Amino acid sequence: MARVIIAADREGYDIDQVRKTMTVGELVKLLQDYDEDAPVYLSHDNGYTYGGITEEKIKEVFDNV
Repeated sequence: MARVIIAADREGYDIDQVRKTMTVGELVKLLQDYDEDAPVYLSHDNGYTYGGITEEKIKEVFDNV
């Protein structure tokens, strides 16, 4: 079974410094063609370090306006 690895580049110390990122819809559409049991990992530092994605690590943040 294939593993899905997302190469996550470090772009800044604040989310405002990130130039571009996918929407939830774009990510769902991209991942829908993968086997639903394929594990997903984040790759950092050109594959030098890795991390997993778990439900506890996904958070919804609202801007205080």
